Amino acid sequence: MSGVQMITVAEGDGDQRIDRWLRRLFPHVSQGRIEKMCRKGELRIDGGRVKASSRVEVGQVVRIPPLPATDQKPAEHRPRIKEADARMIQDCVIYRDDHVIALNKPAGLPVQGGSGQTKHVDGLAEALRFGLDENPRLVHRLDKDTSGVLVMARTREAAKGLTAAFRHRNTHKIYWALVAGVPTPYLGEIKTGLVKAPGHGKQGEGEKMIPIHSHDVDDTPGAKRAHTLYATLYRVASRASWVAMEPVTGRTHQLRAHMAGMGHPIIGDGKYGGSGQENLGDGWGAQLGGIISKKLHLHARTLSFEHPITRKPITVTAKLPQHMKESWDTLGWTEDLAADDPFEELR
Repeated sequence: MSGVQMITVAEGDGDQRIDRWLRRLFPHVSQGRIEKMCRKGELRIDGGRVKASSRVEVGQVVRIPPLPATDQKPAEHRPRIKEADARMIQDCVIYRDDHVIALNKPAGLPVQGGSGQTKHVDGLAEALRFGLDENPRLVHRLDKDTSGVLVMARTREAAKGLTAAFRHRNTHKIYWALVAGVPTPYLGEIKTGLVKAPGHGKQGEGEKMIPIHSHDVDDTPGAKRAHTLYATLYRVASRASWVAMEPVTGRTHQLRAHMAGMGHPIIGDGKYGGSGQENLGDGWGAQLGGIISKKLHLHARTLSFEHPITRKPITVTAKLPQHMKESWDTLGWTEDLAADDPFEELR
């Protein structure tokens, strides 16, 4: 058992979560133990209590309680990345420079681990080093079943800049979806608030959000304002539409809940487009039937941001996943039919 340690945050180690900072110093300490140390007030920054998500800054002094030897886990017990998985995640790379890397994340691959999740982007990050000493870091998220552009930072400086850009909404994300029915007006915005449905799990895939009127947000505990731009690009009679969406805010399941809330759930969305969903499309819920895939038809098509180091504008574009490409082929659409920015009129 080690004694109490007082460690000063070194130059270059600031502006990161304390749990990540601690695990880089003591890889054998589990996330569960870190959270327990926070709850008991044993882990402190400059004498104050912290949460696992609290951020450390250069020059701050962190109090670390005695770390039991039972926490020690030999490094060799860490599962190695299988060669096939390393190849798979490397094949997803669509942009790379010295500071930033972007993937076209496959549908069905979680971004982070969770209950029952053994394979995820964060766990495969070691295969994305490409010569650097550290794994690339996540700076934003996509739902497990959503495909498309996922940006990661290759350096700490880039992580700081990108995290701030996402936090302050200095990025532009355009998603493509196949939805039931035809949203009208064809170009518009959705400003209904979102609140977590009672009885659903922690934040993430188990959670379900309920749209509420914007006037009710301030009076509803836990509700948050949410804002989505949408553009109906092409339609198939009154049955289905190709819709582009830009989330102005970044709430959990925002696009899925907003489209379902206006009566046009995203095709393949079992959580928000089930048999009880009222929608203006033909048939029930969010399935078109026939040869159209039952997988979620939601794709992060483009992500535009200012490069955190060079300050140059960067736009990364991801091709449709196979199941959506097959649906587009079936419906007679091609990717080049869409305007680069369908929301110019709304800016």
